[in-house]
Amino acid sequence: MRYFVAVAEELHFGRAATRLHMSQPPLSRAMKQLEADVGSLLFVRSPTGVTLTLVGSVLLDEARALLDHADRVRVRVSAAAGVATITIGILGDGTDPGVARMAAAYRRSRPGIDIRIRDTDLTDPTCGLRAGMVDVALTRAPFDETALTVRGLRTDPVGVVLRADDPLARRDGLRLAELSDRRWFQFPQGTDPIWQSYWNGGRPREGPVVRVVQECLQAVLWNGTVGLAPLGHDLPAQLAVVPLIDMPPSRVVAVWNEGDTNPLIPSLIEIATTAYRH
Repeated sequence: MRYFVAVAEELHFGRAATRLHMSQPPLSRAMKQLEADVGSLLFVRSPTGVTLTLVGSVLLDEARALLDHADRVRVRVSAAAGVATITIGILGDGTDPGVARMAAAYRRSRPGIDIRIRDTDLTDPTCGLRAGMVDVALTRAPFDETALTVRGLRTDPVGVVLRADDPLARRDGLRLAELSDRRWFQFPQGTDPIWQSYWNGGRPREGPVVRVVQECLQAVLWNGTVGLAPLGHDLPAQLAVVPLIDMPPSRVVAVWNEGDTNPLIPSLIEIATTAYRH
């Protein structure tokens, strides 16, 4: 199921294999075996990647639910056994240098702690925190902070992602009003409205629904959709990002459930605060 979810979210066997830290042939074999077990095709394959069939879309929802439940079972069993465990949710951006510095510092200071990572898509800015899937989320604000404690770690300026051949891509800066006639990324129904509003520049928009960063980038390449992204991230050569002059910066934050008594959280937050300042 984890292999399947990776392919379904990346829509590309090569990228999924990289994400899973494995080679592509055994991943392809595993997906063919899964299709044989299910008795139906899960993907439509092409030279540029894959798309989900209707059966594949149904299985993706079920697979995510199964994996989330499995993660909760492991956490509860570890707690019952007295294992010192903390689960960190990371919002679709594990390449952030702050994460790498934080990981190195935490390993040095807490070598006996079992650290688990849950990489999440863009549909839940709290990374499963409210559902009890993680203890701490490293994410971006704003979102509904009810019953949550939020610690600011860093702010990043925001730009608009465009195709490199878009006339606006040659500009040094843009205002939100100059993008009013464009189609923008949308998150699935039920996504935190505060989160959705921020990434839509504070007003209702129309455009394709996306769940992960790769879907956002592909929407730009194929459809000319525009969307916002923090500056400083590497993009394919076919894309460009132009700073937005009147867009409030994106806040990188650590967040945990208000009143959580897990004794590992305070030290983790202090290490995160230091790591993200450098």
